[in-house]
Amino acid sequence: MSLVKVHTGALLGVEAVRITVEVSVSQGIRFFIVGLADNAIRESQQRIESALVQSGFEWPHYRIVINLAPADLRKEGSHFDLPLALGILAASEAIDPEKLDAYLAVGELSLDGSVHPVRGVLPMALLARKEGFRGILVPAANGREASVVQGLDVVPLGCLNDVKAFLEGRRTEIPVLPPETSAPVRSVRDYADVRGQEAVKRAFVIAAAGNHNLLMVGSPGSGKSMMAARLPAILPPMGPEEAIQATMVHSVAGKVGPGDGLMKQRPFRAPHHTISHIAMIGGGSRPQPGEISLAHHGVLFLDELTEFKRHVLEVLRQPLEEGAVAIARAGYRVTYPADFLLVAAMNPCPCGYYNHPGKECQCGPGTIKRYLSRISGPLLDRIDLHVEIRPVSFGDMSDRPPGTGTADMATQVAMARRLQSERFQGENRPVCNARMESAHRFRHCALGAEGTRLMRHAMEAFGLSARSYEKVVKVARTIADLDGSPVIGTAHVAEALTYRTLDREIWSG
Repeated sequence: MSLVKVHTGALLGVEAVRITVEVSVSQGIRFFIVGLADNAIRESQQRIESALVQSGFEWPHYRIVINLAPADLRKEGSHFDLPLALGILAASEAIDPEKLDAYLAVGELSLDGSVHPVRGVLPMALLARKEGFRGILVPAANGREASVVQGLDVVPLGCLNDVKAFLEGRRTEIPVLPPETSAPVRSVRDYADVRGQEAVKRAFVIAAAGNHNLLMVGSPGSGKSMMAARLPAILPPMGPEEAIQATMVHSVAGKVGPGDGLMKQRPFRAPHHTISHIAMIGGGSRPQPGEISLAHHGVLFLDELTEFKRHVLEVLRQPLEEGAVAIARAGYRVTYPADFLLVAAMNPCPCGYYNHPGKECQCGPGTIKRYLSRISGPLLDRIDLHVEIRPVSFGDMSDRPPGTGTADMATQVAMARRLQSERFQGENRPVCNARMESAHRFRHCALGAEGTRLMRHAMEAFGLSARSYEKVVKVARTIADLDGSPVIGTAHVAEALTYRTLDREIWSG
């Protein structure tokens, strides 16, 4: 009787936990897998048997018992194929298990013995380093992704025979090119192409500089989607930790392509308004990150906001406040990161022409009120900047020279972010003004007597909530940063208020 152990991992949210594959070979002809394995793992016997035979190994005609420990944690996914096959080979003495003990293994097997890519390799590689393994055995297509983790030997495998050659010393680790860490390539789409919307561009600069959520209200064709699509180009490049976190989410979701490494650009997600709430926040029978998690450290753009189902929009409230979403179902509980910049766009009425300077609105007051009531007050309260977009005139389109471009806007954002980085040095959570909590706001956002008077008047006149007050103060802090001012002046407060009190008649119907 022979007993060996092979190490792998299981995904829990965007993290990986260690799983020990225990393989026992004894007299008999039965095959058992125990330890809360899903159907994909239970069906692996046929794949593994064919892969072994096609690779020149003999299937051991013994009683094989495989235990996936810990037994109380549900395991799922085809990435268990490779460690199961290695365990069977080691237990039947076809390969030496001694060297194998220093490596964690993941991979799906084809019937011909080739090793196919799997999702979640980056979390697995981080787990291998955390648990003190020398390296990780991965499919060749996942090699660059695993190489993101420094201080870990990455062994890319094309087939089962590569494993045997490696363990016998006939094949050393194939060097995997590290992922490029250069600054992201800027989009060819430039804000200079957007004519006659300088005030709206200013709002985008403020949103990017402080990571403030933004809502655009305007008629069809006024440029809302055009400007939103250019936003990632003015955001600062992701730092190493941000890039790893964003890549982990995409890796778990299976959206890291073969040969890809660290994500270079901040994600930009624009789900259609027919999306379900599960696709938005994540979960499902087999838990997967949703759109808000795929937008982690990037932008979530919701076009035609009023067309989204109300319960889909309401699930955004917790992530917008906490930067994460906790999903609890009967069989599992996971937490996905969801620290994103929300940009939303909507028409002011069903026909789209309320307040249009050249077209008459066909909607009655009651129709407009019902239309706008699709967006709840609590959700609107969590959006820092409300901007009305007016249609561009013919003169602006044809005669006006290009306005502020992406490069200039990105420079302004970078300067403001640099000031915030210095301000929050050593702080626990904030990396930008929008993430300040009350304690940070009291330290960094003193308004002065005139600014306080202006805020008091605005709250009384427009009925602003306590959350709205905090949003205005944080936006004012960002505007001051863009001016290079260490203190928040009255002009900064006044400008911040225009983004909360803009055209109150629209929202009152």
